[in-house]
Amino acid sequence: MKTFIYTATDVQGNTIKNARMTAEDVNDFLEKIHEKGLFCSGYKEATSKTSNTLHKFTTKELSNDCRQLSAMLTSGLTLVKALDILHKEQEKKAQKQIYQEIYEEVQKGQSFSDALKMQQGAFPNFMISMIQAGEASGSLDVIAKRLEDNYAKEAKLNNKIKGAMMYPIILAVLCVVIVVALFTFIMPTFKDLMTEKDMKGLTGALFAFSDSLKAHWYIYIGVVLAIIFIFNYALKIPSVRYKFDKLKCKGPGFGKLVVKVYTGKFARTLASLYSSGIPMVEALERSAAILNNDYIQKAFETVVDEVKQGEQLSVSIQRTGIFESMFVSIIYVGEESGALDTILTKSAEFYEDESDSAIQRLVGMIEPIMIIIMGAAIGLVIAGILPALYNSMENIQ
Repeated sequence: MKTFIYTATDVQGNTIKNARMTAEDVNDFLEKIHEKGLFCSGYKEATSKTSNTLHKFTTKELSNDCRQLSAMLTSGLTLVKALDILHKEQEKKAQKQIYQEIYEEVQKGQSFSDALKMQQGAFPNFMISMIQAGEASGSLDVIAKRLEDNYAKEAKLNNKIKGAMMYPIILAVLCVVIVVALFTFIMPTFKDLMTEKDMKGLTGALFAFSDSLKAHWYIYIGVVLAIIFIFNYALKIPSVRYKFDKLKCKGPGFGKLVVKVYTGKFARTLASLYSSGIPMVEALERSAAILNNDYIQKAFETVVDEVKQGEQLSVSIQRTGIFESMFVSIIYVGEESGALDTILTKSAEFYEDESDSAIQRLVGMIEPIMIIIMGAAIGLVIAGILPALYNSMENIQ
């Protein structure tokens, strides 16, 4: 299937711009436009570059949509009718367009999961896998409810992370403002009181930096932007991204806290997929991929291969050295008792609670660093100015 971006006019004379439609080819696309009663004034096939502009649903949006879908399917509505209602209730134009295309494809006999795939990344692979499993087992309403719970918990965790990071971000901005104000507004006021003899060592270096910051501030901004660009570009290199992701899991102090957050998300995803009837191998691949960590994903390639060969999941996961031993023991108990999905769900709830405290502790590690930087900047200024100022006052006396 191909995606076409088009501009058209309806029978009322209203212009539709940058709309999207999936079709087999150009002829199929033009036929669909005609069926809709639209006059197409221009179109182009979406390339990989333009496809990136497609709306990607947030966890909050997915949670709300899955909640509505679950309620409608449980009440006895057909999938086609439920999707029609869901499409009409969308507020954003991009979302409405996506659900309209899904509705049309399902109405023509296409499976719901295939219709979701056609939207080129608008929906996560996890959701598509779950929907596919629900269609195969005939329990789409149950799967929609599980998806709602999953995305509701994920949205709650994301909100907690954003809320917890607000104070450190404000503190970091304040730190930058104070440092810039010290060197551009406060320090220059003392310059006339200094003699040439005073302008040596630390004092001279601080005043030189102050003059440079005032005269060439745009260079410093450029350097900061260049560092950010280089960092983001470096993370696109597989080897660099792998080492960075490994540092997140193995770093001193913060590594264990990050792993706790990953554990809760991994356990929840694996439990949802496995209990929905998805094979363990595929469930493991999906669960590792959803963490968006190259180090963990690489390690789980080995886990998947070993499980295929008949190795116990708990033994194979323990070899990776990523998750803590208690989580490995929980998996072992689940395997032995034959209730792996139930035990994983309970462990996910435990580790999600642990994630809350882990996030707070991670934020707690950032705050003193910001305070130390501010203190160091103020201390440097004091150490550089006061002795020279004291000498100048003595000379005046």
